[in-house]
Amino acid sequence: MPSDPKHSTGDRAAAQQRFLSLFLRSEREVFRYVAALVPNVADAEDIVQQTALVLWDKFDAYDPAQPFTPWACRFALNKARQWIERRQRWQTLLSDGLAEELARRREELLPEMERRLVHLEGCLGKLSEEQRVLVEGYYYRRRDIGALAGESKRSVEATYKMLQRVRHSLRRCVENATQQEEATA
Repeated sequence: MPSDPKHSTGDRAAAQQRFLSLFLRSEREVFRYVAALVPNVADAEDIVQQTALVLWDKFDAYDPAQPFTPWACRFALNKARQWIERRQRWQTLLSDGLAEELARRREELLPEMERRLVHLEGCLGKLSEEQRVLVEGYYYRRRDIGALAGESKRSVEATYKMLQRVRHSLRRCVENATQQEEATA
């Protein structure tokens, strides 16, 4: 039997309203619970946000006869454990000398990266005005691709395609300039 779309939309809206009401009432308690597990307030806030997403995703499994906060805290505990495990793995890598190795590699590669940046600037100067506006808008000003597409009166897909062609063109230009520099050195 097909479901009534209005009814399912109404059910979804009611479920969303019920979830928001329950979550907002317990959010402070969930935050306190997470904050006791992780040392940083910002990390605790991130974990609570991640928990909220999982809770909403699993809300169909929630038993309204049970208190919401303990149910939410179980998910928060899992998210906090995941955060702690990721952090411990990262700290283990760092304590095994990864940070020093990364710093050493960065120092080794710095002259090459600086040469490439000089070449990139030259290559950017060779772009058409339209291409330069697109690159600057997307990479330097962090503009949304939809906004850039609207300004250029192109579709989002066409704007992505143009950006992809410009990136390939810039990469080839930088590689060619680097090879020419190496050949003359």
